Amino acid sequence: MSACIYNSRDSVYKAPFGAVATGEAVRFTIHLPKLHLSRLPVLKLCEVAGLGEDATLAMEADGGSYSYNSYTCTFTPASPALYLYHFEVQSGEHTRAVRRGEDGLGVLGDGGEWQLTVYDSAAACPSFLREGVLYQIFPDRFYNSGGEKQNVPGDRALHGDWLELPRWRPDENGQVKNDDYFGGDLKGIEEKLPYLHSLGVTALYLNPVFEAHANHRYNTADYSKIDPLLGTNGDFRALCAKAMEFGISILIDGVFSHTGSDSLYFNKEGRYGPGGAWRDPQSPYRKWYRFREDGGYESWWGFDTLPNVNETTPSYLDFICGDNGILRQWLSLGAAGFRLDVADELPDEFLDRLHDCVKGHSPDNAIIGEVWEDASNKMSYGVRRRYLLGGQLDSVMNYPFKDAILAYVRHGGGAAFLNTLLQILENYPRPAIQSLMNSLSTHDTVRAITELGGKPVSQNGRDWQEANHELTPEEYLHGHRLFRLASILQFGLPGIPCVYYGDEAGLCGYKDPFNRTCYPWGSEDKALVEFIRALGRVRRDHPIFSQAIFNPISFSEELCCFTRELGDTSVMFCVNRSMAYQNIYLPERFRNAVVLVSCEDYHKGTLGPLSGVVLLAR
Repeated sequence: MSACIYNSRDSVYKAPFGAVATGEAVRFTIHLPKLHLSRLPVLKLCEVAGLGEDATLAMEADGGSYSYNSYTCTFTPASPALYLYHFEVQSGEHTRAVRRGEDGLGVLGDGGEWQLTVYDSAAACPSFLREGVLYQIFPDRFYNSGGEKQNVPGDRALHGDWLELPRWRPDENGQVKNDDYFGGDLKGIEEKLPYLHSLGVTALYLNPVFEAHANHRYNTADYSKIDPLLGTNGDFRALCAKAMEFGISILIDGVFSHTGSDSLYFNKEGRYGPGGAWRDPQSPYRKWYRFREDGGYESWWGFDTLPNVNETTPSYLDFICGDNGILRQWLSLGAAGFRLDVADELPDEFLDRLHDCVKGHSPDNAIIGEVWEDASNKMSYGVRRRYLLGGQLDSVMNYPFKDAILAYVRHGGGAAFLNTLLQILENYPRPAIQSLMNSLSTHDTVRAITELGGKPVSQNGRDWQEANHELTPEEYLHGHRLFRLASILQFGLPGIPCVYYGDEAGLCGYKDPFNRTCYPWGSEDKALVEFIRALGRVRRDHPIFSQAIFNPISFSEELCCFTRELGDTSVMFCVNRSMAYQNIYLPERFRNAVVLVSCEDYHKGTLGPLSGVVLLAR
């Protein structure tokens, strides 16, 4: 009997590897034991995204060996689709299935299905994201230019000390208002463009910048204006123009599933006069929201300060996505695209219209969605989503990679780590992989150094998180060392590394708001900054990574090594997460390699404890 019936990740059985574009032929091959077959095997493809039709393909005999017979067929999909598939074999009166076993390999009998993603051949990675480095900024906490702000509401509390912790305790009414600010602004970001350029940054992702009455600004008050503490619309235009001089494009957060209750559109608090959906049943915004007979309204996850909008209301669609809508306003001012907050809560009709608007302004604009799971087969509110098949998102925030990298570096599990990587690489379209946002921290997660070096947060509340915000020197040193290993993996894997502001400077912190403290200008971990700068130079000086082949070398409990190869250029990334010296298998072309980046202890072919290295073949 053959050692393997079917392996979707082996080109002997399926070629090409992974997702395919429309019009691209896929060859499937199975190796069956010497059975007496009543008819030739068939491939059964079930289309589950509602975009195409099921398919059944007869396979043909294609040789074999003394222990197995080989059968093959070719499928050329014409339309974007998401297929789940298996094979069927009839022997005598019995029909048996070849299905996906727990290890991903084919088994005769019970099991799961394999996935085939078919995406629109017109899809392409936005050019400014290729080979790049992203940098995420929470605008209030990055840098305060010190410039005078105009028209700032009087109910905002400004910290006098840049290095204080944000406030989080409820007020006398039990409410956490998030109404304390540090004064970071757009001019401050503009002043720091030379620093960002030195890190190799080619694109910024800014958390919300629209007018809003909370420091996180996810409760939009006016989509058409920059928040007055951040500056003006003119400041945004100037930032985009100056950033382009450094080769840096700017993505902004689009929060379109809800607004703030304290907004021009809902106006529950009365800040914007007598109008608004809450105060005026005749308001043009009334239809945007879902009011109940009891006078209440639908809100985001039950937070009454965040009333949900009905995204498919024609007037809302036009307001956001129309020819004179919000999207085009900010693209015209210089934005290169949008990161979409809670993309899985935006209906397909809205995403279709948004895509057409953003790409209609420029096909090279980017649309990145916040999706925490495998976005290729995501089920959301009972609907199979088609984010990556074409006509919606370019790519997503790559939380599966983040979680897998941090788990591996801290706890081990090389096989599980590699399986997570291969699952995403197998399921995602190539253009989506090229523009994957690979982070180690975000504004919604524990800071990476704290995650790697600190005590597990578990279910501990904010009192505990505040008390343990400062890591001990031993915890910080351990987190620092593991963070460098994680960063080597982050910068080497397929996709685009995205540095959360201050991670490179040694910022620590548990969950919101402790992961949103201010950048420590003047007290950075300078060695860590220089290390991230060196990784940025690897991406800048060797622009192969959007197209380079990912080749796993070792994924053991102690050692992770892989290469990225394109043409004559080969770069090897290695980390030793153990406390012992580890020997590295060096392919022939790396025997006299140039060391591009190293940390701690590397000698030719040997990595010291908690060490990593990036090598260039020659």
